[in-house]
Amino acid sequence: MSPRADAVRNRARILSAARAAFAQDGVDVPLDTIAERAGVGAGTVHRHFPTKEALVSAVIADRLDELADRAAEADDFFAYLAELVDSGRDNLVLSAALDGTLGTDGAESAARLSRAFEVLLADAQRAGLVRRDVTAAEVHAILAGVLATESRLPPDRRGLGLEVAIAGLRVSRPSR
Repeated sequence: MSPRADAVRNRARILSAARAAFAQDGVDVPLDTIAERAGVGAGTVHRHFPTKEALVSAVIADRLDELADRAAEADDFFAYLAELVDSGRDNLVLSAALDGTLGTDGAESAARLSRAFEVLLADAQRAGLVRRDVTAAEVHAILAGVLATESRLPPDRRGLGLEVAIAGLRVSRPSR
């Protein structure tokens, strides 16, 4: 038996409200606030997500799945890196998920993203665009550093951390 249409809509509204709230304020946002932003009662939130951890995990898994889909569709490695950084720069929960400081039950989603990212990186390396001596795990660590750097830069210098990282990832051509 599939869920009722209103239950599906309510779940989507809750996820959308939670995603926005967690991005802006982190995971300390009360569930009652999320219910209010979603236009549903607190009981509705609890029926769909019995704990806050379940809601946080669902929000993260949903976003990681979107990023995995984008990685699988992407044909420009560096543009995808920029998208990842843009996604995580002002999103407290996603930034924590991407840099590994926020535990999540979204392991399957994270694994999908990792696989898609590895393929995108390998394609860019075969095309001679990205250094061959870096692994996906190393680029992931570099991105965690970029996110930390970007959060500390003044607004008019945003993008500098990513620019420096991309310069280091590009294949350098020997000068003649």
